[in-house]
Amino acid sequence: MNKIALIFDFDETLVEESTTAFIESLGVNSKKFWEETNNGLMQQDWDPVPAYMFKLIELSLKSEKTRITKQKLQNFAKKVIYKKGVLELFSNLREHTKEKLQDTSIEFYIISSGIGEIIRHTAIAKEFSDIWASDYEYQKNGEILFPKRLLSFTDKTRYIFQISKGQIGEKFRSKPYIVNEKVSSDTYRTPINQMIYIGDGMTDVPCFSLIKRFGGTPIAVYDAQNMKAYGKAWGFIKDGRVSNLHSADYSVGSDLYNTIIMAINSVVG
Repeated sequence: MNKIALIFDFDETLVEESTTAFIESLGVNSKKFWEETNNGLMQQDWDPVPAYMFKLIELSLKSEKTRITKQKLQNFAKKVIYKKGVLELFSNLREHTKEKLQDTSIEFYIISSGIGEIIRHTAIAKEFSDIWASDYEYQKNGEILFPKRLLSFTDKTRYIFQISKGQIGEKFRSKPYIVNEKVSSDTYRTPINQMIYIGDGMTDVPCFSLIKRFGGTPIAVYDAQNMKAYGKAWGFIKDGRVSNLHSADYSVGSDLYNTIIMAINSVVG
């Protein structure tokens, strides 16, 4: 049976930016937080992802009000704002695949630099065969202690290879080196040319490039209400990273939805 992997970034791809919203839910000025991260730590040669995760630890230590715990992150997952059409997307695509494509199944994945504890407790988490994101180790009282997984730039491509080799699910959680094991091309569970990757930001660029290089379909999305986001996404087209750019509207009949359908159909057709 043909397997199609539809892989998503999370923030600004499937939902409005969740880390910023979480910071604001603590009563913290998110603009100041990101200025201190981007113009402070990153100017000191920090990588963006460990920079924001470190700033969250600093924030958690400031006061009881800003203390960040596993439970707070899980609770916030119920408050994320989904892009238009996201809640219906997965059932719609499964139904299309079942009705229109013989001997073909579709699986969904998330590879995100965002906070895993939020992502895994959203209403859509159950739709995904696996979710990889940036994660914390927690103290006994549930407070964030230290980053135990960072997904940034090329880190994200590792999980494309895991999907391809079928290294998904709980049994592979404690086996970080298994992705390096050689697998013959004829035993790949999902070849990369049967993958569709949808993302919006600079951390997605290596995934865009890898997917495109091996014949898959990279799709960039942007917020139609944000011209700055459109300009950033247009850069992906200009640089040849992607050939598809659409507003993040997953409703049936939208340009993005139709492009996803055509990409799915092209895998078997």
